[in-house]
Amino acid sequence: MTLRADTHPPDMRADYTFDFDPAQYTAQEHATWKFLADRQNPLLRNRACKEYLQALDKLNIVTGAGGIPDIRRVSDMLEKTTKWKIVAVPGLIPGSVFLEHLSKRQFPVTWWIRGEDQIDYLKEPDIFHDLFGHVPLLSNPIFADYMQQFGLGAMKARGLKSTKLITRLYWFTVEFGLIKTEDGLRIFGSGIVSSAKESVYALDSTVPNRIEFDLIRMMRTNYRYDDLQRSYFVIDSFEQLFEQTRPDFTDYYSQVKALPELGESELLPTDRIITRGDGN
Repeated sequence: MTLRADTHPPDMRADYTFDFDPAQYTAQEHATWKFLADRQNPLLRNRACKEYLQALDKLNIVTGAGGIPDIRRVSDMLEKTTKWKIVAVPGLIPGSVFLEHLSKRQFPVTWWIRGEDQIDYLKEPDIFHDLFGHVPLLSNPIFADYMQQFGLGAMKARGLKSTKLITRLYWFTVEFGLIKTEDGLRIFGSGIVSSAKESVYALDSTVPNRIEFDLIRMMRTNYRYDDLQRSYFVIDSFEQLFEQTRPDFTDYYSQVKALPELGESELLPTDRIITRGDGN
């Protein structure tokens, strides 16, 4: 991962963080946030899991002052709840640095916000994706512990040359995860909750597969980073996610490396399929 050359602050520290200044945003940038938040908030009320929605409201991320929230205020609230902090970064940062932050219960939030030409799609995360998408669930104690555990585990994975495998776990849970609830399937992945198109597609479309959580299966599976997903994995609960990813992954990596990779739409006879997609 590399930094955006045009967003390199002069006061950036060695860990790629810098002091957040809410006065840096223009009226247009605040208007962009408001448009995105006003569009997503009602859309998610019957689509996102209750833990996410409750946290979104509790942290006052949607309403704020009508524009981009002051991440210092949100960070203070988060720290009182689960001892996580938000740190401002200029853009994509080296993976090792990102994981180091997670291991210390610090979530890097990109300071810049997308332009009008990127409203519905952008390759790099911006403050809306990070703050609206990722941060709310960090106030959930179980998910907060999972994220720190992931940071620690992923740091070890780098030494075991297994970064690709654990990145897939992150992708299919933190970014594009679904969860079972008494009201049906709901969204919790940040890549979905921050996208109007995928918020509808992930639950309503007949194209993608929806498969029950399977750790080894997920680490074998390729994914789409430039289009809507062809397969989603569904957890029973955040407790399940935490407990099943708690063990040492060293043996898992050996198992996965001995098996063939799976295509983004590929299904196995052993899959516990919730819905079989017709886009295969």
